[in-house]
Amino acid sequence: MSQNIRNIAIIAHVDHGKTSLVNELLKQGGAFRTNQQVEDRVMDSNALERERGITILSKNAACMYKDTKINVIDTPGHADFGGEVERVLKMVDGVLLVIDAFEGTMPQTRFVLSKALELNHKVIVVVNKIDRKDARIKEVVDEVLELLMDLGASDEQLDSPFVYCSARMGISSLDPDKQGTDMTALFETIVSHIPAPTGDQDKPLKMLVSSCEQNDYLGKLAVGKIEQGKVKVGDTVAVVNYHDSNKKSQFRVVNIFQFEGLKRVNANEASVGDIICLSGTEDITIGDTVTDKLSPEAIPFVKISEPSVEMEFSVNNSPFAGTEGKFCTSRHLRDRLMKEAVKDLSLKVYETDSADTFRVLGRGEMHISILIENMRRDGYEFQVSMPKVIYKEIDGVKCEPIDRLTIDVPEESVGAIMGTIGARKGDLVSMSNIGSRIRLVFFIPARGLFGYKNQFLTDTKGEGIMASVFEEYQPFKGNIDRRNYGTLVAYETGEAIQYGLYNAQERGKLLVTPGAKVYGGMVVGINPKKEDIVVNVCKKKQLTNMRTSASDEALRLEPVKPLTLEESLEFIDEDELLEVTPSNLRIRKIVLDHTIRGRMDFKKKNS
Repeated sequence: MSQNIRNIAIIAHVDHGKTSLVNELLKQGGAFRTNQQVEDRVMDSNALERERGITILSKNAACMYKDTKINVIDTPGHADFGGEVERVLKMVDGVLLVIDAFEGTMPQTRFVLSKALELNHKVIVVVNKIDRKDARIKEVVDEVLELLMDLGASDEQLDSPFVYCSARMGISSLDPDKQGTDMTALFETIVSHIPAPTGDQDKPLKMLVSSCEQNDYLGKLAVGKIEQGKVKVGDTVAVVNYHDSNKKSQFRVVNIFQFEGLKRVNANEASVGDIICLSGTEDITIGDTVTDKLSPEAIPFVKISEPSVEMEFSVNNSPFAGTEGKFCTSRHLRDRLMKEAVKDLSLKVYETDSADTFRVLGRGEMHISILIENMRRDGYEFQVSMPKVIYKEIDGVKCEPIDRLTIDVPEESVGAIMGTIGARKGDLVSMSNIGSRIRLVFFIPARGLFGYKNQFLTDTKGEGIMASVFEEYQPFKGNIDRRNYGTLVAYETGEAIQYGLYNAQERGKLLVTPGAKVYGGMVVGINPKKEDIVVNVCKKKQLTNMRTSASDEALRLEPVKPLTLEESLEFIDEDELLEVTPSNLRIRKIVLDHTIRGRMDFKKKNS
């Protein structure tokens, strides 16, 4: 047993302050020099994470408290990245469950806590943001205890200690009525309540690989916790997998890295309880066990929850194909998607009958949209279909994924929310007061949430908070109208002209501005009526030798707000695709030819 090591993961709902808390633990745990400038949310190293203010990938760091080394893993809070949380929980011996002092327990809190309790981890409840004026600390503590009982926690887990923190101010206290001066109370609770890692150093080596990274110089790095035994640089070890008995290979350990602060440092050896990175083989993935070559034995690895949403990625075949991207071919697309599937266990990639199209399965719209955004930034050009849920047949009945949707809104918005969610086949589970606001909990089909975000912001005048997490599969709930409006479709290829746009905006809301390149079959606007209208936005004003006061009036266009990637994915319907390039997002019809599309619509109406 390594008495001077503690391995913890920080878990919570999105925006409850995990990354800020890690920042403060590292600062007060001596990970930075006294005079070092430390940026806010230092663990969010990815550009997308910093832009969106969310954690997407779980990350390792370490700090010291007195003579104890504390390995800390910061995890994502968004439900779509729950797979990241599931796989790292096997690496730790306890968790810090961070709860917002106003919002209380939210859907992702329930999900991550249930996973931690299943593994029988020790829990420390951290009530964060106690400095908020609207904090309701006592009610939040009751909510957490209620949730623990609801999830079937043991008596020991129900006695979990509570620590009251403000990560922003860098203070913690064991008394809700007293503010501390630093993080000592939290450090002391971690050292006293979280057990040291157990395992026999003299037994053969066993290390479960919990994450993999690609390094340009060292190749693949396998990250995991040593469960038993020890390993040195130069040792020859075996790789086996609990779910795949055919997988057996050996490699020589080239490098061992341990974590100090945010940095990785070289080490010659490591033993029980250490969280380390190994390099030396490319043939290793998450869930594999690095073990002794003479007695290879795999550690059981729980399979990650299945994906619930699918989309099709295909090679761009629009008239503008290949003009804006660096990687445009099916080989480029396939290699990138397969590489991503190895790194992210929640993502599944399948080839289809067409060599140019791939099925990509993920945990939610956001999960796949982050992949699309990263590929865009790397110079890829492709097109994606409308997101669809994955149905299952259970006992001969068609079933679909149901989400637990939690909504916090002002009282005056409740009626609008109930009407919209009811139309999307949602069932109200509970309704309660949270301060001056109302909290509504629904069970709703996952497909009922597609395209709902903008409607939600309209219904709540931008004041609502919504979050959802997968609950279970239930029998199919019936058809849901995805979209109650149509589109304006460009007639020909060319450049959008102000005169053409001015005439088109009488039919609906435009999505393109003058000077934008368009092609026949591309969606250029929204029609309030539920039908598609072909408009000519490339039309020029005919020049005449007549002058009148009316003909020279300024053509005023309504302001256009370009759709973001998430809004575009919510917008597209079954007969549309989203063309993704490094510089543009274009919504287009699958069939670009207006005549063929008209015939198909006619047949559909008369069938």
